[in-house]
Amino acid sequence: MSNMGIINEYFTLNDGFKIPKLGFGTYNEEFADNTKSIKEAIESGYRFFDTASLYETERYLGRAVKESKLKREDFIIETKLWIDEMGYNEAKRAIEKSLKRLDMDYVDIYMIHWPRQTGALNEDWKRLNIETWRAMEEMVDEGIVKRLGVSNFLPHHLENILKNCRIRPVVDQLELHPGYSQEGVVAYCKENGIQPMAWSPLGRGRTNATVGNSILVKLSEKYGRSIQQINLRFLLQKDILPIPKASSKEHMLGNKSVFDFELTDEDVSMLSYMPQTAWLGEHPDFVVPDKKSNPENL
Repeated sequence: MSNMGIINEYFTLNDGFKIPKLGFGTYNEEFADNTKSIKEAIESGYRFFDTASLYETERYLGRAVKESKLKREDFIIETKLWIDEMGYNEAKRAIEKSLKRLDMDYVDIYMIHWPRQTGALNEDWKRLNIETWRAMEEMVDEGIVKRLGVSNFLPHHLENILKNCRIRPVVDQLELHPGYSQEGVVAYCKENGIQPMAWSPLGRGRTNATVGNSILVKLSEKYGRSIQQINLRFLLQKDILPIPKASSKEHMLGNKSVFDFELTDEDVSMLSYMPQTAWLGEHPDFVVPDKKSNPENL
């Protein structure tokens, strides 16, 4: 399969593994079958793909990888278990189902998708996370998972894992973009050797308030780049790994074209502290997403 330039800049995870600085998200509610767009992403040079049992795109990702005729080891595949799959036995069943849907023998990163099954007043989440993590560590021992991570975890959620784990998380995937940069949790991740990843790095879908944001408009004009490219470059300069999604090859290639320019330190600071905007509005301690009405990219 031809490609348009593989992404060859990398972050190094705490286990020494090198991961491309840009991934591709596969949640897309506009398509019943994402195989076409994933194939186009592969052709565009993407090799790191993010999915989840919740997204219902694992089978499409697996099919696209197989039909690419590239080797499995050419790809980095990341998936997640949902809140109704948390617990020791439940997690064991969840990985079996994910591997079957992916039609793969292993995943490169396996993650807990959301830290709580219930609201903030219920402390049972600590025990449940530890039980789930223990099962995931055994998956690493078995070779069906290469490394572990979390998504939407704040420092107190991470502390619970770090104090009770044998294998440390390599990544924490969070909603991160200008207008919602979560400086505290990003700093905590870096201090503890956990790579921050950004879901919804371009802002929030149909309600994306970054598109018309006056600061981003001015920076777009200043650098001669799209607002989407400014968003991605901002994250990269903060050593955050963005995972944008795109449904057209034009956008896939545009999202990749962020390694040949830099924002000034002043502009990065301005974006880091701009007023909150384009935030999903769901907080992992107080809102448990409804699987049936799950917003894009969670």
